[in-house]
Amino acid sequence: MKRKRFTKEQIIAVLREHEVGAKAGDQARKHGVSEETLYNWKAKYGGMDDSDAKRLKALEDENAKLKKLLADQMLEASALRELLSKKW
Repeated sequence: MKRKRFTKEQIIAVLREHEVGAKAGDQARKHGVSEETLYNWKAKYGGMDDSDAKRLKALEDENAKLKKLLADQMLEASALRELLSKKW
């Protein structure tokens, strides 16, 4: 079965349909996901609108970038410590 990826905006649109009164089972079949997935989305994205989702995505991207920079710095510091600890 082909796995479909949904954007945060699409997920929020699906959740809005669910909030209006559509049943979870009907929503799941319509969008090709399980009811459990809908409830997981609701736990993660419930109450958000599109601007919140975009801000969340921007923060996640910034967080990933900072983690990469920190890892690079730690690797460089470790290499320098190892180099300085050698006896010449």
